[in-house]
Amino acid sequence: MKTCPRCDSSLDDEARYCVECGAPQTEDAAEELDEYVRRQAQQTGGGSGGGDNAGDDGGGSGFVPTEELTDREQLWRRGCYVAGYGTTVVALTLIPEIGAFLLVLAGIAILPPVRRLTAEPLGSPLKREVMAGLYAVLALLGVALLVLL
Repeated sequence: MKTCPRCDSSLDDEARYCVECGAPQTEDAAEELDEYVRRQAQQTGGGSGGGDNAGDDGGGSGFVPTEELTDREQLWRRGCYVAGYGTTVVALTLIPEIGAFLLVLAGIAILPPVRRLTAEPLGSPLKREVMAGLYAVLALLGVALLVLL
């Protein structure tokens, strides 16, 4: 019997991974785990297949950390957060009005994480232009209802 170098639990001599902590016990198991982690990272967003490389706010399919975004993309993301949260806060102050509900939807639609959430059911994230258009339509309808009613 051998013991795990990480957690000191007893292991079979043929064990590739520790049953307690999951640490790889052989060099092959460590390489296999590294390859699995790389594949998972690419599948969950590390690999941008080409074209637009803008993560969750630029139309690409891959996730790009904030530090790798261009200044324009960072400005777009920040602007979306400001517009989304600002619209939602204003709408919540007017909640008894019928137009406030459309403003809440507009605020939620423009938030950058919504693109990632739409990627699963739709197969790909909504484009920035679609988000902005949806925001504009819902916001204009909401304002119109607030003014007219």
